[in-house]
Amino acid sequence: MSLLDTPTAPADSAPGYRAGRTLPLRVEALRQWKRRRTLVMGGILVALPFVLIIAFAVGGDRDGGGNGRITLMDTATASGANFAATCLFVSAGFLLVIPVALFCGDTVASEASWSSLRYLLAAPVPRARLLASKLAVALGYSAAAMVLLPLVALAAGTVAYGWGPLQLPTGGSVPAGDALFRIGVAVVFVFASQLVTAGLAFWLSTRTDAPLGAVGGAVGLTIVGNVLDAVTALGDWREYLPAHWQFAWIDALQPQLEWGGMVKGTAISLTYALVLFALAFRGFARRDIVS
Repeated sequence: MSLLDTPTAPADSAPGYRAGRTLPLRVEALRQWKRRRTLVMGGILVALPFVLIIAFAVGGDRDGGGNGRITLMDTATASGANFAATCLFVSAGFLLVIPVALFCGDTVASEASWSSLRYLLAAPVPRARLLASKLAVALGYSAAAMVLLPLVALAAGTVAYGWGPLQLPTGGSVPAGDALFRIGVAVVFVFASQLVTAGLAFWLSTRTDAPLGAVGGAVGLTIVGNVLDAVTALGDWREYLPAHWQFAWIDALQPQLEWGGMVKGTAISLTYALVLFALAFRGFARRDIVS
């Protein structure tokens, strides 16, 4: 039996060996930063606000879609804060799913596909340490993606539309300083709601050596969750779907900030994510890496 077939290598007794010092986070973060997909994903997120600014400039103003109802989209050009909230709205349902699935689904599977995973474990890096390092870095890059988009949108929107209060679709406004806090709350919740996708992608990444399969599988299952949430016949069962709460962050853009939906959504998302992360660690501890 190969040493790679066992969760713990006997090198624990080697002079100077410290399991906790193997594969430092800064090393893994630098390795992932140099990946082309990281730079491409960052470029897409930076470009989106400018694409929307051009679209609004070309399309001109629209009056509530012709039905008299004011939506977040209709207030997009009211201020930089409104534009940032609009960018978050149009991207939270799908676009922001992609970087989370990419960073969490590609991280282990790509090492397996390159046959470099076995050499990392032969270093030796304990399996739990390897997964913990990769998961921490993947979640860190995912969080950075969640922050990057609204941050660029806020800066670009302020230049294009000026700095001012957040105009609410329901009427009234929120002072600019408070608006930053509201948008920050929204971003934190969007990241929390994406933890299910992160868990799916990471678990699939430990089960396959095909990065595209892990990333695509996580995105596909997320879409299935969205479809199921649209099935009203499920009734109250939909409340147990993470997709049911993915836009609960809009409660932060009400005259009075409402926490109820965001708390429920975060609890459900975190529960699913912890189960999936635990399955990933449990399965990887028993996996035959050589095969």
